[in-house]
Amino acid sequence: MTDNPKIHPDPNSNTEKNPDDWVTGDEPMTGAQASYLRTLSEQAKAEPPGEDMTKAEASKQIDQLKHKVGLD
Repeated sequence: MTDNPKIHPDPNSNTEKNPDDWVTGDEPMTGAQASYLRTLSEQAKAEPPGEDMTKAEASKQIDQLKHKVGLD
């Protein structure tokens, strides 16, 4: 029974998932991801992201930029 994430004793047990394991990770990044990446890129004084990133790539880039600007 503890294999069911909905009844797992740790309420955060399935809230974090590696982007490489996402079912939709190969789909194009969302508009929200693109917007957030542009904002973070400006704050980090980094090159803006390409528009052809996948959801998983965008998520990883967001995590890196958040770390760079101290938001993690």
